[in-house]
Amino acid sequence: MKLDKETRLSIIEKASKQVGPSVFWSTVIVITSFLPVFLLTGQEGKLFSPLAWTKTFILIVDAIVAITLTPVLISFFLKGKFKDDNKNPINRGLERVYSPVLKWCLKWRKTTIGINILALLVAIPMLFSLGTEFMPPLDEGSILFMPVTLPDVSNAEAKRILQVQDKIIKSVPEVESVLGKAGRASTATDNSPISMIETIIMLKPRSEWREGISKQDIIQELDAKLQIPGVVNGWTQPIINRINMLATGIRTDVGVKVYGQNLDSVYAVSERVKQQLESVPGVKDLYVEPITGGKYLEIDIKREALGRYGLTVDDVNMTIESALGGASIGNTIEGRERFSINVRLAQDYRNSIERLRRIPLQTSAAGTIPLSSVADINFTDGPPMINSENAQLRGAVLFNVRDRDLGSTVEEAMEKINKEVTGIPEGYYLEWSGQWENQVRATQTLQVIIPLVLVIIFLILYFSFKSLKEALLNLITIPFALVGGVFIVYFYGVNLSVAVAVGFIALFGLAIETAMVMVVYLNEAMKQLVDTKGNTAETITKQDIRDYVFMGAAKRLRPKIMTVSVALFGLVPVLWASGIGSDVMLPIVLPMIGGVFTSSIHILLVTPVVFEMTKEYELRKHGKLEIYDVKH
Repeated sequence: MKLDKETRLSIIEKASKQVGPSVFWSTVIVITSFLPVFLLTGQEGKLFSPLAWTKTFILIVDAIVAITLTPVLISFFLKGKFKDDNKNPINRGLERVYSPVLKWCLKWRKTTIGINILALLVAIPMLFSLGTEFMPPLDEGSILFMPVTLPDVSNAEAKRILQVQDKIIKSVPEVESVLGKAGRASTATDNSPISMIETIIMLKPRSEWREGISKQDIIQELDAKLQIPGVVNGWTQPIINRINMLATGIRTDVGVKVYGQNLDSVYAVSERVKQQLESVPGVKDLYVEPITGGKYLEIDIKREALGRYGLTVDDVNMTIESALGGASIGNTIEGRERFSINVRLAQDYRNSIERLRRIPLQTSAAGTIPLSSVADINFTDGPPMINSENAQLRGAVLFNVRDRDLGSTVEEAMEKINKEVTGIPEGYYLEWSGQWENQVRATQTLQVIIPLVLVIIFLILYFSFKSLKEALLNLITIPFALVGGVFIVYFYGVNLSVAVAVGFIALFGLAIETAMVMVVYLNEAMKQLVDTKGNTAETITKQDIRDYVFMGAAKRLRPKIMTVSVALFGLVPVLWASGIGSDVMLPIVLPMIGGVFTSSIHILLVTPVVFEMTKEYELRKHGKLEIYDVKH
């Protein structure tokens, strides 16, 4: 069939007016569905806001192009002879499969709706049985080993432990290199005590690993080999560890902060919390942050003895400072750099209390005397480090979560502590922190924003169709889209997280977009029915409604399949993605892939059924059909 220019442009104009507004408003709905992502804060906001901004700008341009440039391009490229849809073999194949299935659904309407409702009812308990976590664990390609030993450990012992650990770690075949550090670096931002060791383990490429071994297997193997008395192991990753420490002050996945006024009481409460957490499944690397047990060298000057020897307090302090801390005697110049030269007693002369007591003091009256003559020297207990938050002293019980989801682990731990840890002194209280703190914040934000977004989407649909029924017909697609998302997330074993929530949010827009295209064509079919047979109950039969609903659904199958296929073709390759970053991409994509399948089935099979039942009800009650202007 060949058309002249005026006829061709007239058809393009009519088609653009018919479909263009729906495409525009569906794009607006997709943009609206991403509003919750913009309102996320903290770590999750920084991670997903670039995704939301990029998608929003693309869709804004897409909405403008859809109603301006696209019709112009169509007028340029759609020329020559036009073929009927049935000439396309793919289209014929799709209709050959779809038509009998749709006819069966229209014939057995209650069964079709019942099957969909049953699938929804099955998905609800599956959704609530899913584990929860703040963010999916991102594989950074390396491991951070953070063991903690006793707070009074000596420099020599910490060095020995570090060397032994590095040698054991390097013996594992998958380890490429290992670098350990004990104590603090030369910076004011690192307040690590000498008892805390940080070891970065770089792994070889996965192609060089032993067959069938995973990163968790490597961590378990290393943990079994590194069981050293007096050392509590801790396993994490370098980047997430720094993020946790900067954001919450907790260097593990979860921490229970204990606030109070006295360090000994804070430590006692922390030990009680630790005892209850030991039996909770999923809790690993459990230890109490050391706030007592530190050793301090105390030199108490006997002032009454100073007078007998003709000494002053400054004389004794200067000798102690020079002997133990070191006294500056000059500078050395190396190029443009200058270094202070300090002198103090050698290690052998200051490595025990007995040697310190024999440090000589020069007097004018009695000659040389030992330091013990004018000072008492001994070790005393004290806090290795004092932490405070909100003007209160703070201790912490720290642990990681492995082999279980974070949400159920913390909830069980909270229930047990609330039940067992009673009688806490007045003025002392517990606070859960770490990843749990982030998860609670993100969950509270999503619980408020997602319902608000659904209301906004409903209002857009209502003002688009000028009909409450049409808006509900489109909006009902969302819960059935969630069915597929829940199913695929459940069978992939993925926990609910902010990433999964972002995937479901993106799914809302995709489902509404396809539903709007279907409703537009069904409304067009009803308009054709009215134009052909009039709009009265005397001229229109139930069979007429079914025939035209079938025509509106089946004869315009290709644009609906194209809408779904574009989404799937862009998402499915992520299932086979590998490397750093794929851990976060997969939870976002899985709900969209599963949801697109079930929402498409609902739109293609259930929406025509519900639409037919609605039109039959209108015809029976009002004696005519309500016809909506599909051009809006």
